[in-house]
Amino acid sequence: MARDKTKTSKVTEPTTGPEHVAIIMDGNGRWAQMRGRPRLFGHHAGAKRVREIVEACPDVGVKYLTIFAFSTENWKRTQTEVAGLMKLFRRYIQREARDLLARGVRVRFIGDRVRLDGKLVNLMDELELLTAGNDKVHLTIALNYGGQDEIARATKRLAYDVAQGRLAPKDINEETLPKYLDTCLLPDPDLVIRTSGEARISNFLLWQSAYAEYEFIDTLWPDFTAEVFGRVLAGFKARDRRFGAVTV
Repeated sequence: MARDKTKTSKVTEPTTGPEHVAIIMDGNGRWAQMRGRPRLFGHHAGAKRVREIVEACPDVGVKYLTIFAFSTENWKRTQTEVAGLMKLFRRYIQREARDLLARGVRVRFIGDRVRLDGKLVNLMDELELLTAGNDKVHLTIALNYGGQDEIARATKRLAYDVAQGRLAPKDINEETLPKYLDTCLLPDPDLVIRTSGEARISNFLLWQSAYAEYEFIDTLWPDFTAEVFGRVLAGFKARDRRFGAVTV
């Protein structure tokens, strides 16, 4: 009997680093409260940490970085915190735009923009246009994003194309839906990191992370330095990604 080669082949070299890293940036509020400061103080500290991690990406071989900035569930927070976060997002875009452009960073936003303030949406559009020619690092910011919401919106678009006759139901398979997702222009993440010690995925990149590696670390996001980032990536290189196959 012929040997089933699909069950014995290595899928990736163990020393291969992740091309696409996604991060659930958790712990800003707790970091601030531990210091006797309001939660927004922690969010401002976390925004500064984003810059350091983006700058570190070329040196550690990360081409795509996706960060979870604000979820569809985060509207449940206090009005003060939500308003403060929206102001922080506007200020971040205004302050970082030229530096991101100069560093070769291409910025994209994913999520439902309908509920967002018009001024913020305009700034998002402008930053995407400004950095559209960059290719050194692809930074994707998930803003008013939820994985279930994304899949629902994608399904609506897919159903509309079926209704319009542009897509036949018999041709729909697991490769069809990703073309309608917010991340349709991006590769799936190789590694998802969650900071702050929580071990859940919080509705983040549900479809895209089907075969991603996960790393849950205790470090709060404002303390997540480039050095910590490097250690996590080094650990990833030791993992054996089989994608359902069996290695020998």
